[in-house]
Amino acid sequence: MECQTAAVSNLSWSLFIGGVVLLLRQRRSPSRYGRYAPAPAAARCCPARLAWFLQEAPAFLLPLLLLGTSRRSRQATGPVLLLCTFMLHYFHRSFIFAFLSRGRPVPLRVVLYAAVFCSLNGFLQGHHLLHCAQYELTWPAAARMAAGLFLFAVGMSINIHSDIILRRLRRPGETAYCVPRGGMFDFVSGANFFGEILEWFGYAVAVWSAPAFAFAVFTACSIGPRAYQHHRDYQRRFDDYPRSRKALIPFVF
Repeated sequence: MECQTAAVSNLSWSLFIGGVVLLLRQRRSPSRYGRYAPAPAAARCCPARLAWFLQEAPAFLLPLLLLGTSRRSRQATGPVLLLCTFMLHYFHRSFIFAFLSRGRPVPLRVVLYAAVFCSLNGFLQGHHLLHCAQYELTWPAAARMAAGLFLFAVGMSINIHSDIILRRLRRPGETAYCVPRGGMFDFVSGANFFGEILEWFGYAVAVWSAPAFAFAVFTACSIGPRAYQHHRDYQRRFDDYPRSRKALIPFVF
């Protein structure tokens, strides 16, 4: 398959603009899933485990399909390594996180939108890396890739560890909210969001492309406000909520 330059450019701009739109929309009201979801009677919902699998799996399966059908996947080590990094996150979200989730049912509308997004983004990242990206074996490029992959690994570790802390807050069947403690939660209310944002900016530094940076910006714009909303929610629920804890960025915001 030849590089579809126009499609890559259009999808990258769509990610960037879509992220800005989401950021502005969430200034008025949070995205309606999780603790902000409407009552089950008010919207058709999908069980949390199935919802997470259905919406995240396309971002793993589409790149996997591209890897299996691309001749370049047997020749270009760098692009394949970077794409596998992207797929690692979505393998975990689809086949591990999804089946450990004990969250609330997710509105079908949210599942559909997320699945469409993951499909388009999975195609964009996979197609660009396998059919468009050109990498030269230079020391600056290798150092940048190593630094980006390190940031990705740190971010993913924070994200997974924070999810474990959140799952352990309540026993099965319990619904009361608790204050998360430990790990990055000692510094920010949205530790899991901070980890995921760090992941994708690390990925963007390693890949050094418009699609990767557009995705990182989209991620920050879509879940960054949610960290702030969670922070405000915790402050309203708990009078003794740690005052030193920030919303998303340690010691800053």
